[in-house]
Amino acid sequence: MIEALDIQVKGIVQGVGFRPFVYRMAKKYLINGWVLNATDGVFIHAEGEAKLLDEFVIELSENPPAASRVEEVTLKEVPLEDFDSFEIRFSDAGAVEKTTLVSPDLATCDDCVRELFNPNDRRYRYPFINCTNCGPRFTIIEKLPYDRKSTSMKDFPMCERCAREYGDPLDRRFHAQPDACFECGPHLSWREHEGLPGALASVDASVPAVGLEERTNAADEACDAPDAIALPLGPVIWGKTRAESDAIIARAVELLRAGKILAVKGLGGFHLVCDANNADAVALLRARKRREGKAFAVMAASTADVRRVCEVNDAEAAALEGSQRPIVLLKKRAGAAFAPGLADRLPELGVMLPYTPLQHLLLHDFADETKGRGYCLIPLLVMTSGNIHDEPIVIDDEDAYAKLFSVADAFIGHDRAIRARYDDSVVRVIDAGSAGEALQFLRRARGFAPLPIPLASQPAERADAAASRGTRSASADESLRTEVRGAAACDRIPGTAEALADPDGPEGSHDASREASVRSQAILAVGPEQKNTFTLTRDAEAFVSQHIGDMENAETYDAWLQAKDRYETLFEITPTRLACDLHPEYLTSKWAHDESRARKLPLTEVQHHHAHIVSVMGEHGLPGPVCGIAFDGTGYGVDGAIWGGEVLLCNQRAFERFANFAYVPMPGGAAAVRHPLRMAYGALWAFDLLEHPGAADALAALGDQAALCEQMIDCGLNTPMTSSVGRLFDAASALLGICTEPKYEGEPAILLEAAMDKNQTNVSHETAEAGQREAAHAAADAAAALPAAPPNAEDDAAAADRYAIEVVKNTATAESTAQDTSVVLFDAAPAFRALLDDKAADVPVAVIARRFHDAFVQAVATAAELARSVYGIETVALSGGVFMNRYLVEHALAALERVGFTVAVNRDLPPNDGCISFGQAVVAWASNEEGAAERGA
Repeated sequence: MIEALDIQVKGIVQGVGFRPFVYRMAKKYLINGWVLNATDGVFIHAEGEAKLLDEFVIELSENPPAASRVEEVTLKEVPLEDFDSFEIRFSDAGAVEKTTLVSPDLATCDDCVRELFNPNDRRYRYPFINCTNCGPRFTIIEKLPYDRKSTSMKDFPMCERCAREYGDPLDRRFHAQPDACFECGPHLSWREHEGLPGALASVDASVPAVGLEERTNAADEACDAPDAIALPLGPVIWGKTRAESDAIIARAVELLRAGKILAVKGLGGFHLVCDANNADAVALLRARKRREGKAFAVMAASTADVRRVCEVNDAEAAALEGSQRPIVLLKKRAGAAFAPGLADRLPELGVMLPYTPLQHLLLHDFADETKGRGYCLIPLLVMTSGNIHDEPIVIDDEDAYAKLFSVADAFIGHDRAIRARYDDSVVRVIDAGSAGEALQFLRRARGFAPLPIPLASQPAERADAAASRGTRSASADESLRTEVRGAAACDRIPGTAEALADPDGPEGSHDASREASVRSQAILAVGPEQKNTFTLTRDAEAFVSQHIGDMENAETYDAWLQAKDRYETLFEITPTRLACDLHPEYLTSKWAHDESRARKLPLTEVQHHHAHIVSVMGEHGLPGPVCGIAFDGTGYGVDGAIWGGEVLLCNQRAFERFANFAYVPMPGGAAAVRHPLRMAYGALWAFDLLEHPGAADALAALGDQAALCEQMIDCGLNTPMTSSVGRLFDAASALLGICTEPKYEGEPAILLEAAMDKNQTNVSHETAEAGQREAAHAAADAAAALPAAPPNAEDDAAAADRYAIEVVKNTATAESTAQDTSVVLFDAAPAFRALLDDKAADVPVAVIARRFHDAFVQAVATAAELARSVYGIETVALSGGVFMNRYLVEHALAALERVGFTVAVNRDLPPNDGCISFGQAVVAWASNEEGAAERGA
């Protein structure tokens, strides 16, 4: 019997080959009708035999294109219209509610890479080759629905052959909006500073040279750096033919091999590029970009090449090779050779594979040229964000010529406009105990944002939402992202913390009208000051923006406003409620207060560490209560102090401060962050260790500032008190002489962790060039296999007792509240005394650093067991920037699991402040839900 269905498919179903997929499935199952891209999904009218219709629908939900994500499939029986074929119709631009999701940009697929290097293909070496399975998406779209006329490709009318592919439902490029070729599409441009030997001959001198007077202030500052460029830029040269395009790439490779720096336009902005094996080029890039110390990421041609310099397991290979192509932090291979200045003193290197056709061409030709000269080093290119220190990544060619004038020797641009600014995402794979290997985000941007995160409030609801999306995901490594023992176990938690128990009960039932009231609210959570993201909610989904950066200058603030406006416009979200950090001086908080007053919008202020923990709860659908352990560097506390070592008992709306690390002074405030010897003095003062022999070196290094610090503490002058674990790690790093003058945020703690690695024995390039590379590898591997000799007669158990962080009862006052005054304090004085004892006894720094880390691992376990003994809470949530420390998070997960806890960590977001806006949104969402219940909605 012939039946008819109207089918609506919601999710990431535009720009991912979904309509041709529907067309092919319709042919397979003998379905007649049509498919249409609309602003709220893909609509299908299907007519066919009942059994075949059922199989057709199952195919749509269970086997969609790999880059798609099906959120919801709605079916409605309708009268037959007697279609005799199946067709793809033009998009419906008249719908009102734009709820379709937009795919992130996708790395060049294997099919396109094969064509890129096939001399018989008409797109041979075309730097913008793409198809429905790959290429730019979110960075070129201007409005929904996702059609060519609504992207920056609208300026490139297709040639006859491209148009034929575009219109053929059976072609891989059917309705691939960025589809193009040399004849009709975007082209590379080249511009270099005058005076470089061997310059390309100009084929388009219509663009005048850029002189010194046209540089921006940022470029002027960079020009003062060593080796800054003084000569003007020459004319723009276009690669409109294959020969011209290849000449540009050949010139780029020539300059890279000569140690020059290029600015290369990518999907979400420019990269600054140099030869990663050339120490002089790396040093020059650091000086010009004003990026001291912080490691550079590199790009390699293949996973096989990466494996020659880094350890890569299967999960890490999957992350490297997935369609998102993030930077993956990998452990350096023992004995591998790296240029000085690339990632010094660190056990890990950030590596990514090419994800645009141009990058494939550059790496391919650079590798060929390297091999042709007989080099045995693995071809690696530094790929770092195209900006001056702390400014947003540059996305426009003219802007690049101005802002990067004194950084880059030459520029590879193109004429396809970038509509959204996106940095590269950064991830690592961690050992999550019984859950296996898990992907941890350090920066969520290109390839992942703006995929929405469900705002489900219960684990069961979250599981249902995941099931409704089908078995495929736009993330190739979905299986890596999990929490130890699973969030579902939280259904069994008794609500012993009465004030924090979920009002809906363990089953989380919701009144339908109340649910509708909550879903009608659109929340804008503005995020923190550092590592900013913002979050917009629509219905029960949260759109967390890409990484914006540190809100410390006008350029980043402007980029934040632009990105916010773009999300609101593209997804047609008009905020009805705002959320911000409790800190009164954050730029985003000030904006939220001003906006709240101007538009009379309700505003929810959220304490920083509550937002950290709730971000984990929101990701996993945990209603609470949980024991939330938030360790980071800085967060404004309810009592006005700087928090950062917090144990909170919380649900999604409220929290109680159960425990925290005892306060220590920060002489000079922010200056103590920039100069960790000041932080060390504060810790020594607080723990009565100023006279300890092990402190002598740090005090001597502090010099005359020691007396100033003492005076500031005694007078309470510009000396805030802090419970921050991040600052304690800074103090320990300075006391051990590991890092006393940091060049970037977090360096003291990062190098303290790195100091535990006894295998930092990377050989020099000279050794590698002499053909001794494999021998060096073998020697290093053999050394690593030997058992480590104990530093002294003391065993680890005895050391753990000395380093144990003490738990002491806190003292409340008549004015104390459950939010500002904890029940117990963690006193780190014994750990610092033991550290100084070991230092004075000449115990190796690697051993001291490990023992110090182990003390904080034990503190995490102790905090959780205390909360369980008092309140019966079995679930622990870990968040905060300190948990980007691989050793700490992996060992904390293992310790908690050993004693029976269910542990949740950030899964789709970083544990650093990149998760804060989502936590703010969840708190506002949950608070609004409670308000709806009180109003009887």
